[in-house]
Amino acid sequence: MSVWSRFTRWIKSIFGGAISAMEDPRLILEQNIRELNDQVPKMNENIATVKANVMLLQKELKKYENETSDLTSKIKAGIQAGRDDIAEKYALQLERTKDALNRTKEQLSYASAAYDKALQVKKAFMREKERKIQEAKEALRAHERAKWQAKVADTLEQFEVGGVDQTHDEMITRINEETAKNEARMELALDSIDSDAVRIEEDAESIRAQELVKQFKLEMGLGSSAPEVKIPDAELEQGEKTIGKQRTQSE
Repeated sequence: MSVWSRFTRWIKSIFGGAISAMEDPRLILEQNIRELNDQVPKMNENIATVKANVMLLQKELKKYENETSDLTSKIKAGIQAGRDDIAEKYALQLERTKDALNRTKEQLSYASAAYDKALQVKKAFMREKERKIQEAKEALRAHERAKWQAKVADTLEQFEVGGVDQTHDEMITRINEETAKNEARMELALDSIDSDAVRIEEDAESIRAQELVKQFKLEMGLGSSAPEVKIPDAELEQGEKTIGKQRTQSE
């Protein structure tokens, strides 16, 4: 390998990598789509030029065919009139016209073949263009999906690395602990209340109220003088049980 070849390879290795790093596949695909679409008008223009040449040759061929027919008629008329000099004059023109006619036929054949070939090339190009554009569009859609997935992945990674995910679990744990403490305090507060004392006070208030009502009845002459104390049902039931036990023991 020559020194120049080695030098060029070294240059390509440096700048080629830099160019690859700067290339954006999405932008390049979009540019490719634009270039493919831009080629269609140019191709149509070229095909129109070939078509125009075919039409021009067809007109020339028609003209030469008409001239050949006209010169042939004049030659025959001159011969019938005994004017060979006139027939000879037209015969030379007919020969030149026939040569031009043959050349035009050959040119028209080539031009028609070129036109047909151009149409086939355009058809193949349009089919290939549509295929490449569809591939490019699908690749661009995949690129957009990949960008969205990358954003989701970044968000999830941020959750896991000192973000929402970490503080979320920590705050849930702290709230549960605080809730448990408050529930425990409520249970302790309820346990510390003397429910028996509260019930006795309520019974005492009830007895006091009954005594006051009886006093009013005595003053009004509606009741007996002997105060009647209403014993709560629970205490009355307990007394009856005690008396029953004492009778059993005495017997």
